[in-house]
Amino acid sequence: MTQGINCQFRRTVSGNMVLRSCWKSRHKNRPAPCWIRPGLIALLWLCGFSCCSGAVGETKNVVQKDAEFDVTYNDTVTSENQTIYAFNHTVSRNKTEGVRVSVDVLSQGFESPILFVIRQKQAVLSFQVPLILRGLYQRKYPYKHVGRTLCQPPTRAASESQYFFVDVSTLSNQGTNYQLRVSRVESFTLQTDTKFSFTASPSQPQYFKYVFPDGIDTVIVKVNSEMNFPCSVMSIQDIQCPVYDLDNNVAFIGMYQTMTKKGAITVQRKDFPSNSFYVVIVVKTEDEACGGPLRFYPLRPDELIDAGNRSKVLDVMVSPAINSDIYVIGMLFCLGIFLSFYLLTLLVACLENKRVSKKREVFQIPADMSPAETASLLGKNGDGKIPASPYEYGSFADNGSTLSSEAVTDSATSTDNNYGYMDRSLDSVGRSRQESLSSVEEDDYDTLDDINSDKNIVRTKKFLCVSDLARKDKRILSKKYQIYFWNIATIAVFYALPVVQLVITYQTVVNVTGNQDICYYNFLCAHPLGALSAFNNILSNLGYVMLGLLFLLIVLKRDIVHNRALVRNNLNALECGIPKHFGLFYAMGTALMMEGLLSACYHVCPNYTNFQFDTSFMYMIAGLCMLKLYQKRHPDINASAYTAYACLAVVIFFSVLGVVFGKGNTVFWIVFSVIHILATLLLSTQLYYMGRWRLDSGILRRMVYVIYTDCIRQCSGPMYIDRMVLIVMGNIVNWCLAAYGLIERPNDFASYLLAIAICNLLLYFAFYIIMKLRSGERIQCLALVCILFTAVVWGFALYFFFQGLSTWQKTPAESREHNRDCILLSFFDDHDIWHFLSSIAMFGSFLVLLTMDDDLDTVQRDKIYVF
Repeated sequence: MTQGINCQFRRTVSGNMVLRSCWKSRHKNRPAPCWIRPGLIALLWLCGFSCCSGAVGETKNVVQKDAEFDVTYNDTVTSENQTIYAFNHTVSRNKTEGVRVSVDVLSQGFESPILFVIRQKQAVLSFQVPLILRGLYQRKYPYKHVGRTLCQPPTRAASESQYFFVDVSTLSNQGTNYQLRVSRVESFTLQTDTKFSFTASPSQPQYFKYVFPDGIDTVIVKVNSEMNFPCSVMSIQDIQCPVYDLDNNVAFIGMYQTMTKKGAITVQRKDFPSNSFYVVIVVKTEDEACGGPLRFYPLRPDELIDAGNRSKVLDVMVSPAINSDIYVIGMLFCLGIFLSFYLLTLLVACLENKRVSKKREVFQIPADMSPAETASLLGKNGDGKIPASPYEYGSFADNGSTLSSEAVTDSATSTDNNYGYMDRSLDSVGRSRQESLSSVEEDDYDTLDDINSDKNIVRTKKFLCVSDLARKDKRILSKKYQIYFWNIATIAVFYALPVVQLVITYQTVVNVTGNQDICYYNFLCAHPLGALSAFNNILSNLGYVMLGLLFLLIVLKRDIVHNRALVRNNLNALECGIPKHFGLFYAMGTALMMEGLLSACYHVCPNYTNFQFDTSFMYMIAGLCMLKLYQKRHPDINASAYTAYACLAVVIFFSVLGVVFGKGNTVFWIVFSVIHILATLLLSTQLYYMGRWRLDSGILRRMVYVIYTDCIRQCSGPMYIDRMVLIVMGNIVNWCLAAYGLIERPNDFASYLLAIAICNLLLYFAFYIIMKLRSGERIQCLALVCILFTAVVWGFALYFFFQGLSTWQKTPAESREHNRDCILLSFFDDHDIWHFLSSIAMFGSFLVLLTMDDDLDTVQRDKIYVF
């Protein structure tokens, strides 16, 4: 039998509310009289005042009922009566039980909703039924079935009995039928490593409590579902009331992220003083935030839209994260891998120095030995001269290599095709070097009329040798190529400082707002450290920095040894081999270090707006490698640093435009494809004619004349067949890439642009290797090992790169579907391994460029062909 207190209020002529009567209903356990419960009377007075309106003399009946858990109450509410359900709930300090209130409205109308107010000791929760939730463009979705979990206030006593009340009221004059059920949630507290399944909907959110066990400071909360849609949100909130568990307020506090099938958030004990937190799961009213379609379009602003069934079955599991020992092991592993390359380089250098020392002992000439015996011991050079020192045999020390074996080639076996090369004695070489120390500039050489005439004659020959394109003063060219290093160092400083500032701001925003959708992490393997959310993704970029520094040290060693050979007037250093210019190598090493730094900055908060941080120096590296390949046999006509970096700046500019405006923009893709093809044609012309052409008003007339004389008047093949093969292949590749971009219009424009650069670099490198072998040159053993090793490492690196653990081309929720667990030391994921392997592969690629022409160090430059 129910019990309660019935009170009636009456509005006087003046508009004041008075308590007309108050009586006890039938009951088993008599409650305290209403006059000794002033708090309740005051609340009833205010409630009656707010609910009553209109006519003079209108009455309001308030009925309080003692209610029980797990009992369904079917009742009717009108504007003339209000029902209060009183529940007695025992709260224990050592045991937390959730309380869930479920309400169903049985009437069909939406005009006058029912208001439910749940009053607890330290919290008040209110909601209307039908519950109206808003979506995009102010669309309204009504829900007649509502389920809410009550916030559990903390208690200091071992056990405490607390009342809470459910007030039901409406302004509808007609009776509205409803069902009310209050039940206990037995599995309200989540257990470690225990999966729990449940069902949620927009009007029936769920949340659970988790308490950190002793000895565990960090956990990963994983939520999974077999259903992509409806879109949902998982949130981590502190233990406090109220709990924000609706679509329109779940982002107010704590950490949150949208999800489709997967969601994961790493939680640290230090962020929650109570050593516990709530895991809140909310289903959104629409799927647009998760990449789903917008199915409903309102015809009228106030039209209510039936959302249909948006229930979703999910499961949640809380697992311990890694401890500090794993952090230490991961850092030591990362350092150990790349320090081993330093040790290996040092070992190779020591072995090479030992070999050179033995060779010096063999070539050491006793003081009492006659000239005839000396000639018999050492042999003679191709020109009949006795070597001035053992360095003239192309030893390791003089060719400047710290990673190459001896490269001795018989340069006197062929005397054909000696284009433009004049034999000079060592004395004349010394004099010319001293004369070059005067204050001359590169432009002084190029502006002389006779030299211009000579360039037109030399550079348009059918067969060119390196000596034809290495006629400029070496000191001036060295200064020219050193500008590459100083310019990229300046660019790096001015580029990196705002990048660091920006990513710090990104991380601060993520930490303050708790919005986990800002950054595209692999949340299943994102290990925080301090303010950083994914320290492992940052640490794995250390290889780029360390190996870039190691490459700079190797280049510096070569540079020093080469300069010493020049001071000694060593003939091999002065007149043989590919001209040694190290400025581009220094720039490449610096670019590799900056790639590591900027990639680390990108992974502080990876998203589509800062992806250019990760790719800008990749464009630099690809461009510098192509320039270095071209410079090897075209030192006099290679692009200046200012021109090269200006072109790379244009590439980065288009990269930014593509990221911002390129997604699905047909006009942008048409413009870019046209520019891409025109740039390919201009570069092809520059390469084919070795720069001996002019882009002016007469270009069309000259083109017509060439077509008429070479194609119509007489059909003649190209004069430079090898160059034509490269240009034709390059045009085919670039035209295909331009057509692909125009047709497919990929969303990831930055990666598409990087693919263009890499394809052209690989094409040119393959052409260089083929032509080198075709010209009778050989690849030394160490260079061949570097090529094979680098190719294998690149293959494995690309495998891990294409695993795709996240992608900012999709929504954050869709990106999380690609998240995977750690695969190495429980600390590194697939993308971290890509960082390891790609840094090693880039380092190996640089070594290939550094050592691939060591076999020519003793070959005269008029015997080295240009291609």
